[in-house]
This record gives sequence, C-alpha cells and structure tokens, in this order.
Amino acid sequence: MILSMAYFYDAHEDKIAIARQLGVGSAVINASRKGNAIPKEGWDFAQLEQRVRMFAENGIKVNVIEGPTPFENCKLGLPGREQEIDTLHTLMAWMDRLDIRTLCYNWMPVIGWFRSRVDIKTRGGALVTGYKHEDMLDAPLTEAGIVTADQMWDNLSYFLKAIVPAAERYGINLAIHPDDPPVPSLRGIARILISAEALRRVLSLVPSPVNGVTLCQGCFTTMGEDPLEMIESFGREKKLFFAHFRDIRGNALDFQETFHDDGQSDMYACMKAYYRIGFNGCIRPDHVPTMIGERNDHPGYSTMGNLYAVGYMRGLMTAAERETQTGE
Repeated sequence: MILSMAYFYDAHEDKIAIARQLGVGSAVINASRKGNAIPKEGWDFAQLEQRVRMFAENGIKVNVIEGPTPFENCKLGLPGREQEIDTLHTLMAWMDRLDIRTLCYNWMPVIGWFRSRVDIKTRGGALVTGYKHEDMLDAPLTEAGIVTADQMWDNLSYFLKAIVPAAERYGINLAIHPDDPPVPSLRGIARILISAEALRRVLSLVPSPVNGVTLCQGCFTTMGEDPLEMIESFGREKKLFFAHFRDIRGNALDFQETFHDDGQSDMYACMKAYYRIGFNGCIRPDHVPTMIGERNDHPGYSTMGNLYAVGYMRGLMTAAERETQTGE
C-alpha cells in the first residue's frame, strides 16, 4: 500500500517540501492547473508532463490522476461527448507515457462533490464541511435541468464501452468514485452511485480487469454501508484500485466530516483490512479539517489537517502491517 498526498491546487505544491520531510513519496494530482475547474481554453497535457517531472525532480512519484476530467458532456449525454472521449484517450496515452496507472473519475455532472456547509466547528474549533439535505430543498435546478437516473446510467454505459478498451490498451486502471453526497438527486440531477450495489452495477456494465472503484470510505459510510466490508469485498474481487481514507458522523441526509480519529468508523480495523486483502495501490487522506491559523479557502484540503491525517495514517499503517504479518 502506498501512502500518498493530494495536490489539487497550485498552492498545494507548497506541500512538496513537507511531503519530503514526512517521507511521503507518492502524489495524486489533477489533469489541469486550474484547480477543480475544467479549462475553457482546452486541455494541455504537455503541462501535465512538466508537472509530473517537477514532482519527480523532488523525489515524488505521481501515481494517480484525479479530476477534473474531460467528460461533462459524456455524463449528460450532450453533443461533444465524442470529442471528450478522444481527449480522454489522449490523456490515457500521456498517462501511459508518464507511467501513471490509475485514473480516478466520477459520474457527478455540473455539481461534483458538494457540501451545503463548509465552516462547521468541530473539536477545538477546527472547521469541517457537512451536508444537510434540508438546506437543498428549495435549491433551483442547474442549467442542465432535470436529468434522470435512467439517463445517467445510459450515458455511463455508453462512456465505459468507449473508454474501457483504450484503458486496457494503455494499462490504465479506471477507478470510479461514488457520488458525494450519496443522495438520489441534487438540484434536479440524479445521483446514481449511492450504494455498493450501484458500484457493482458499474463493474458489470463493461466487465474488465481495468474497470474498478475508488474506495472512498467516507462515501460508503455515509451511504450506510460498512466500509470494512467494502474494503474486503472489492479487495478480494481485485476491483479496489485507489482509496480515500476519511470518516464522518451522520448519514446521507445529515452528516459532517471529522478528524480521522473522531468519526463513527473503526479506522484501525479498516487499515488492517487493506493489508489483509493485499491492497497495493495508493491511499490518501481525504477531506481534513481546517485548523487554527489557516484560511478556509479550500475546505477539506488544508495543510495542517493533512499533516495530522498523514501522521495518524502512518501510525495505523505501521501497527496494521505488523499485526497482519506477525499476529502481534
């Protein structure tokens, strides 16, 4: 298992020196230098290569590409999706050239991962994100209007049939991320990946060794699924390609993020499960609190919260590996 850190915004690259001090030599980056925004001027994957080489010069290997990804029209079934598919083929060719073997993608058009609140006070006054469905009851439709679950499934099936063969050819693992929050609809757009059963349906649409999941523990916990069971079942099936290590308190309609040691899951049992099933992919801390003295510009992705999470994960990993190997 490879402990990784995420670098999704330009300012995040200030964490490179910290990562080296922490001994974290693996990076998860996005495919654009525009934060979480899809670049309006088009995709320049030569910039991706420059960024990957910059990490390598600092002793850090980029192992995962995680958003934004060039297929909003694919998700909505709109004109232009064929061009997006071609662009994605180009991205995978670049990934192959740069030896990046995992692509984390989602099927949440327009809105993406979403929180209705981003400044909830938690332990010691740290700030976390949260979601209350009642906050969204009067929210207007997006510009996409009503998008049904059937439409979303049809579009996902079309998409997978178009990209899985290319992913097989380039040796890229496609790790789909569950919907976050896992509610049936958000501002008129259906959310379809809101249960373990739904994720298994994705795998059955186009069966392939490269068609797998990002096991976001927080998402599965919010769904009401047992994250420990998810790790073991997807892991045994060799469909667990990437993991997000986080926790929450609550349920799909009302939850908030937590410090990694303060949620409702047994995080040590989960860590042991990764070792037990022989998971050898990347795992990164996800959605950390904003701590005292930090700006809350990118809720969930503060530096100090990541430092705490990495240290906590490192301790769990050391203990879990020892217990799994020796039974101590």
